[in-house]
Amino acid sequence: MKTTAGRSNPEGRSLKDEEMERMDAYWRAANYLSVGQIYLLDNPLLREPLRLEHVKPRLLGHWGTTPGLNFIYVHLNRVIRAGDLDMIYVAGPGHGGPALVANTWLEGTYSEVYPDISRDEEGMRRLFRQFSFPGGIPSHVAPETPGSIHEGGELGYALSHAFGAVFDNPDLIAACVVGDGEAETGPLAASWYSNKFLNPVTDGAVLPILHLNGYKIANPTILARIPPQELASLFVGLGYEPYFVEGDEPAAMHRSMAEAMDAAIAEIRSIQRKARTAGNMAPPRWPMIILRTPKGWTGPKTVDGKQTEGSWRSHQVPFGDMAGKPDRVPLLEKWMKGYRPEELFDGGGRLRPELAELAPKGTRRMGANPHANGGILLKDLAMPDYREYAVDVPKPGGVTAEATRVMGRMLRDVMKRNAEARNFRVMGPDETASNRLDALFEATDRTWVAATVPGDDHLSPGGRVMEILSEHTCQGWLEGYLLTGRHGLFSCYEAFIHIVDS
Repeated sequence: MKTTAGRSNPEGRSLKDEEMERMDAYWRAANYLSVGQIYLLDNPLLREPLRLEHVKPRLLGHWGTTPGLNFIYVHLNRVIRAGDLDMIYVAGPGHGGPALVANTWLEGTYSEVYPDISRDEEGMRRLFRQFSFPGGIPSHVAPETPGSIHEGGELGYALSHAFGAVFDNPDLIAACVVGDGEAETGPLAASWYSNKFLNPVTDGAVLPILHLNGYKIANPTILARIPPQELASLFVGLGYEPYFVEGDEPAAMHRSMAEAMDAAIAEIRSIQRKARTAGNMAPPRWPMIILRTPKGWTGPKTVDGKQTEGSWRSHQVPFGDMAGKPDRVPLLEKWMKGYRPEELFDGGGRLRPELAELAPKGTRRMGANPHANGGILLKDLAMPDYREYAVDVPKPGGVTAEATRVMGRMLRDVMKRNAEARNFRVMGPDETASNRLDALFEATDRTWVAATVPGDDHLSPGGRVMEILSEHTCQGWLEGYLLTGRHGLFSCYEAFIHIVDS
């Protein structure tokens, strides 16, 4: 049964039983490591009964989104390996830092970047101890997290960062997880329109994964509470083909997610193939996945008699006050042992080989992808001599000139000099011409992959001036473009730019 828009697919059969069991074990390993980062100072493999001194005195972190992020990561690993995909992971729920740290440690990238955090029991102990701890690492997906181009606290920019990353990167897929809380922000809401600027011939693709776990810090989320057909209609209207995956039973969810992932990747490849070989430039309907899972999935179902899994109570630390309530330490031990760490790690604390095989190799690992470490790929722009644009003023008050019009001519020439490299773009609201930068249109057009009508001015799929009225989206595009090793300019009014950039 093929996963279709507006329907869940609990009976997908693209995943063999043995592979599904190993993927589930890998997911359990990531969840185990995530809980350990939030809670533990020592005794990482629970070799001895858990005691209070093994637990951090102050608990900081976010559990609620983390198991969903881990679930997505292992399924992305599968399609990367199956199709030799060039893919990066953009974590919109950026406070799910434990997930990205855990997965990059499991795939080996983390230990390559930070050799003292080795892939064994001692490295695991250090991995746990450093998380959200003095002298350690932040609790969100921070810049120092391998593979991260999206700062965890920058709520609302995940999707525009993902699109910025794939512009002029025709082989790259950015898997972008959008949290249902983040989906309520203005910057995120406008960034869904980015698909109208994505050229399937010369750009890569974004696979949005809207993760509905139902709650923000203390309230339900809007998109998780609207009727499914209304939700599907919303994204169809925005130009996407949504594939629904929903539930909480792991085996059925793994099969459904595998089916949806396979369908989405196949659709991306079909869109690109039609555009690149057959010249079909009709506006495509790009796939997306809508994943509905319980908040705090696989965590404690209740704490003190109150629902925790599937509730806002699991948003951050599901339970604290470890010293004040004697039942807390045994509850944590039971939770962590529920992942069966003895099946996941060998006697030395290393991930078992049959599970380690599930991660991609080399730079196909999402934490090691060069596009997510843009300084590796950065090349200097070919620049004209700025002195050629000097305005000759033989006497005071004797010449009338406009600084931005002169700048427009220089930008035009920068665009021409780097046309072959395709590593320079200009982003801004609908003001390139009104800001006197219109000389750019002697070298390129405005990017536009939607419908056109007679009288439209300088619109084409191959344009390199990107205009949308959302300055937040312009900024997000530029950040994603720069952080993946390219160059660009964001043109905006002086009065607005400080607000947008704050």
